Amino acid sequence: MIQQIEHTQHNQAQDIRRVFQVSYKIEAELLGATNFPPLSRPIEDFYNCPNDFVGYYEEHQLVAVVEMKNEASSMHIQSLVVDPAYFRRGIARKLIEFVLEHYAITQFTVETGRDNGPARKLYEGFGFVLEKTYTAAENITKVRYQRKL
Repeated sequence: MIQQIEHTQHNQAQDIRRVFQVSYKIEAELLGATNFPPLSRPIEDFYNCPNDFVGYYEEHQLVAVVEMKNEASSMHIQSLVVDPAYFRRGIARKLIEFVLEHYAITQFTVETGRDNGPARKLYEGFGFVLEKTYTAAENITKVRYQRKL
């Protein structure tokens, strides 16, 4: 089941952070990053965040989250994380489909690590086009994608 998460509630913010932690540990390893900022994101950043959070639940347990940031001319997929115990079940794909269908926006953007092949393949499969490659402050090479409807 996919639904909006009431991230301003402390217990919901804790659930979001738990999924972020287990998922981003895998991405940090994939990218060879020793200092990966998403892993140090405090709980307060979740329940005080102006972004939208949408969750994927199995048996009432949050197993994946997409965080959406409304920017001036587009919607930015700030984060898309899946608990590794639920990898390869099409959950990330279902969340992207949900976002593209439920947000009345004509332009979406997303960023990921250049070496995160599974994420890049997912976004490219939805018609996201590589916009730029750059090195982030953490010395991680990132890619930015854009999709216009």
